Amino acid sequence: MRPNERTTTPLATRINIPEGSREQVAAGLNKVLATLSDLHAQTKFAHWNVRGPNFIALHKLFDELAELVEELVDEVAERVTALGGGAQGTLRSAEEHSDLDDFPDGVFDGMEVVAALSERYGQAGNACRGGIDLADEVEDVGTVDLLTVAGRKLDQALYFLDAHLR
Repeated sequence: MRPNERTTTPLATRINIPEGSREQVAAGLNKVLATLSDLHAQTKFAHWNVRGPNFIALHKLFDELAELVEELVDEVAERVTALGGGAQGTLRSAEEHSDLDDFPDGVFDGMEVVAALSERYGQAGNACRGGIDLADEVEDVGTVDLLTVAGRKLDQALYFLDAHLR
């Protein structure tokens, strides 16, 4: 364990989901949190570095998408803590646990950046859907709802990105 990481000792809560189930869901949510934190950083990277004839439109789109993902990061982290877990939202944790591919080196051209982000938004949406089954299995409807909404928002963002490519 790294010095700044929390232990898995659950925090007190009155949520009536058994402790073991809450710990499992919190661990799954921390994986989603890592992926979303990585997605936020990669979206900001794209926002800062995109170039080309569609610069201003893409620059603004990527900033809007980064804001959306930042909100999802906060919601997922708060759900982890509501379940009695510790939100592992550090950059180091994101690097270690994210489901995303690294942003490709040397990609700055507008449509290449859109394609790279599109791939990562698809991966992040899949990560959210992957957490739904576990939460549903332990009857954690709050987490199911959270991940369903997050997946739907990421799917819409993916649609906005893919619309530039087809």
